Amino acid sequence: MRFSRMATMSKILASHLPSMRTSTRQLSMEAQNIADRLKSSSFFRTQGLIGGKWTDAYDANTLKVNNPATGEIIANVPCMGRKETDDAVSSAYNAFSSWSKLTAAERSKYLRKWYDLLMAHKEELGQLITLEQGKPLKEAIGEVGYGAAFIEFFSEEAKRVYGDIIPATLADRRLLVLKQPVGVVGAITPWNFPLAMITRKVGPALACGCTVVIKPSELTPLTALAATELALQAGIPPGVINVVMGNAPEIGDALLASPQVRKITFTGSTAVGKKLMAGAAGTVKRLSLELGGNAPCIVFDDADLDVAVKGTLAAKFRNSGQTCVCANRVLVQEGIYDKFADALSKAVQSLHVGDGFSEGVVQGPLINEAAVKKVERFIEDAISKGAKVLLGGKRHSLGMTFYEPTVVSDVKNEMLLAREEVFGPVAPLLRFKTEEEAIHIANDTNAGLAAYIFTNNVQRTWRVSEALEYGLVGVNEGIISTEVAPFGGVKQSGLGREGSKYGIDEYLELKYVCLGDMNRK
Repeated sequence: MRFSRMATMSKILASHLPSMRTSTRQLSMEAQNIADRLKSSSFFRTQGLIGGKWTDAYDANTLKVNNPATGEIIANVPCMGRKETDDAVSSAYNAFSSWSKLTAAERSKYLRKWYDLLMAHKEELGQLITLEQGKPLKEAIGEVGYGAAFIEFFSEEAKRVYGDIIPATLADRRLLVLKQPVGVVGAITPWNFPLAMITRKVGPALACGCTVVIKPSELTPLTALAATELALQAGIPPGVINVVMGNAPEIGDALLASPQVRKITFTGSTAVGKKLMAGAAGTVKRLSLELGGNAPCIVFDDADLDVAVKGTLAAKFRNSGQTCVCANRVLVQEGIYDKFADALSKAVQSLHVGDGFSEGVVQGPLINEAAVKKVERFIEDAISKGAKVLLGGKRHSLGMTFYEPTVVSDVKNEMLLAREEVFGPVAPLLRFKTEEEAIHIANDTNAGLAAYIFTNNVQRTWRVSEALEYGLVGVNEGIISTEVAPFGGVKQSGLGREGSKYGIDEYLELKYVCLGDMNRK
């Protein structure tokens, strides 16, 4: 019987192979056509930017940028290191004196023009994100709108950097507090949001008069370069924005070692964040760190089931689960556990997986092979400790780095799925009895970035929101990030906040000025 089933399965797979090969070829051809169109656009760049000039690596070394959906090479970009970074820092330092002296209104106009250009090229930028990062095109275009919104917001906020006058302790003195730009900023950004993670940092930095050296991920540099080209087209002066990419340790060490760099802003793993924090001590740099998360998504018995499923789906499976605020653990109260598990599995089963350019696709590939292997390791660990795969749990038949949307039940707190970020399309379900137990499980982690709760009890909303040790809390909502609200975590999820009126303070220094009476004798 077993041999018979295997033979039947082999025949079924064999019958599908021609259509799968045809589908792969079509996918590859469509991606190549889009890539060719983008390469002829006015903003497509494949060189680093130092002092307003597009440049190759000094030793001519390059890196390949691949399409994760097809594995094909999109472009080669410079593999830069310490020398290029030092020159980029010098360029930013030289530009700082003139950029910081512009009026806030003048800087605002530059940023507004940049925003207009980003939005004018929204479709093409979205295609570029899908090409090098893999997320569905609709989601990628949404990221462009979200990322551009930070430039628009901070173009307006530039004119609202207010100081203070403090009531003097002596009649012949005046006490003033000024806010001034920090200086040169090193911005290190990840691959999962190749536009928004840059604009969320560069927007406030430029608004208050700082200049920047951007180090985008080597996996997704093309979006950063395109956005920077549009900044130049907006008239932002040479040297104000610089971009280097390549040897990450060398670039990071150069930014940390330079006394001309006064601040580092970083989004990425907690492990790298700790290294940056230690390295910044040498020159006592300011830091903004948005690090890893382990977001709990708590579904109480009194939650609206449809709202909870919809919100969990959005929080968990957006960008194939590759977000720092992704619902990493789904805690479900025992009275609704089975019903929720069934409803979520049915909803996840309907998610269409494929190349981001295909119609109706809501989940693309993972970023690379290492990401898939990490997901596989977490699933194996969970199964070995008693968890059950309700849906998915393996690589997708599309091959490459596609992974099936997955739901796992009976997950325990000691499993890797509950202790670390899986960063993939896996929803682990944990059971709890009481509100106190849910809060304890949710807080039992070193991370503290985002959390989500689903309940129709207003009093519980307040109790749980205040008890959760997280910088962001969504109530009956799975997508909560916006440019007008502060984004950041507590504990080992980082330092500082991005976005909102609070985000610009991360790039400003306070200066106290005591004015005495010059006529006093």
